[in-house]
Amino acid sequence: MRFMAFAARNRRELMRDPLSLIFGVGFPVVLILLITLMNRSIEGMPAEIFGIQDFAPGMAIFGLSFISLFLGTLIAGDRSSSYLMRLFASPLTGLDYILGYSLPLVPIAVVQSAVCFAVAALFGFPVNIRLFWAMLTLLPTALLFIAFGILMGVWLTDKQVGGFASILVNVAAWLSGTWFSLDLIGGAFKTVCNLLPFAHGVAMTKAAVNGDFAAIWPNLLWVAGYAAVIYLLAVLSFQRRMRS
Repeated sequence: MRFMAFAARNRRELMRDPLSLIFGVGFPVVLILLITLMNRSIEGMPAEIFGIQDFAPGMAIFGLSFISLFLGTLIAGDRSSSYLMRLFASPLTGLDYILGYSLPLVPIAVVQSAVCFAVAALFGFPVNIRLFWAMLTLLPTALLFIAFGILMGVWLTDKQVGGFASILVNVAAWLSGTWFSLDLIGGAFKTVCNLLPFAHGVAMTKAAVNGDFAAIWPNLLWVAGYAAVIYLLAVLSFQRRMRS
């Protein structure tokens, strides 16, 4: 349980920058409010466009993408301040470091998702047992973005993390079907999107909300597979940094 003390320290460090956390939680909520109100105010707009039952899961995924920025900035800051170098004298292993950095982000991911769905419920998002399964389907996607954050923190400086994280957030938003159905464009664009994990994360959560549990598993394999590979790269990269 050595990593638990390290995880507690990282949680305190994240809490020292509450504005970033508030932005990560609040920005998707603001978008839900604006888009839903705009959708209802435009006469003649089809109800299925930005329908809250499909739009809210996408916004929950969008909110999780900010986790990479939080974690990447924390790790890069620890590297630049030589904190990690001093910590290497401790008995912590490479796996302990990865777990210590990952665990504090899981509660943040749960809170982000819960807030998104709570606000969506004000506009008719169904609140039933399916919501519990939807929350569970978001955890593999949260782990995916945590892995991205670790990888960025290991290889980038704290100034570089912001730019790369912004690219990741936009890629996750535009290539996941958050803003529009991928079927509307189709073709090569849809094929590329389906090769990436983000569209599968959104599709998995939508399937849970709609009660289509058979559709969860194929998408779960894509997201979990990407998360496992990126976590493996993060562990290997961290161990290489420790040796150097």
